[in-house]
This record gives sequence, C-alpha cells and structure tokens, in this order.
Amino acid sequence: MMALFLRDVKLSVRAGGGALIGVLFFLTVVAVIPFGVGPDMNLLARIGPAILWIGALLSALLGLDRLFQADRDDGSLDLLLMQETPLVATIFVKCLAHWVATCLPLVIASPLLGLFMNMSEVGIGAVMLTLLAGSPAMAFIGAAGAAVAVALPRGGLLVSILILPLTIPVLIFGVSASYAAVEDPAPFLPPFLFLLALTLFFAVIGPLAAALALRQAVD
Repeated sequence: MMALFLRDVKLSVRAGGGALIGVLFFLTVVAVIPFGVGPDMNLLARIGPAILWIGALLSALLGLDRLFQADRDDGSLDLLLMQETPLVATIFVKCLAHWVATCLPLVIASPLLGLFMNMSEVGIGAVMLTLLAGSPAMAFIGAAGAAVAVALPRGGLLVSILILPLTIPVLIFGVSASYAAVEDPAPFLPPFLFLLALTLFFAVIGPLAAALALRQAVD
C-alpha cells in the first residue's frame, strides 16, 4: 500500500504539472473575481470564503480523469484488480495519494489567496481548516466518477459533470462553517462537524462505488 501511495503521488506530480496546474488554476479563479465585482474591499472580504471554496472545488476537479486512466493505459489496472488486496483498500490509497498531490497544495495556497480577497486572519484560518477537512471528500467522490469514465478515451468532462452535483453538500457546509467563524451569532462547530461527517461518509461510499464501477468496466 505504501509503494502504491508513493507511486501515485509521483505520477500525479509528473502528469501535466500536477499540483502546480491546480494551484495556478486556483490563483486564476480567485484573481479574476476583483475585476468582476469591483474594488470594494468590504465586499471582497464578505464573499472571500465562498470564492476560495468554489475555486478550490473547481481546481480539485482537474486531473480526476487520470486517476485510473493511466493505470488502464499501461495495464497496471488489471494487476490491481487481480491482486489479493481488496480493491476497495487499493482505491482508498489511490484517493489519498490524489489528495496529497492535488488537493493538499490548494489547502496550503488558500491563506495567500485569502489575502487577495482582503479576508481577516480568522476567516483565512477557517477557510484553510474547512478545506483541510472537506477536500478529501472531493477525492473520494471523484474516484467514483473517474471509475465510471475509465473506459472512455476522453472522459474528463464527463467526470466533472458526474461528480459536481455530489460535491454541493460539501461546498455548502464548508462555506457555512467558514462564514460562521467570522460571524459571532453563528456557531462554527455544527457545520464543521457536518463537513467532517460528509468526508467520512464519502470515504466509505466513494471507494465502494469506484470498485463496483471498475469491475463493471473491466467486465
């Protein structure tokens, strides 16, 4: 499992720029917002958590189609399906590797981008914490979509269409928890715990759905 984890991290970093492409796309999404809404610093600070979450969500979609496609192209997917280790555990490790290589850099870059939106220190910390808690759910959801589209030569757009509606609850509770941290009457803990619950839920459902889809695709 450790060898598979390190292999997938290296492949994710090398393929098309990996983490750098995601961070640059994240930066682009956040940087164009002030041009659209104007130079109102109070408005930027107010919408900052939502913009950072939307930018991170869209950036996390990049490269999901390659989660199993590279393994299918070089034949290693057949070996993963035939090995004694349960396929669900293998997919879980691959999801963790994808999160480390693609989503974790977005979490690390979020404080810097929060400064662009004139956010307070508390707001930046809340966004970073909620992204750290909620971004793994995106990887687990994406695994199911990537497994469905693994047999398609150009399934990148299909993967995004399949998994984007499923990520809406994660987005809602992530943004709600971020706003609750900077608004005194709203409690931070309830939406944050819901966000953690969603991550744990998709950590179970995502690999199971991906394993079933891969079995069907190979058959």
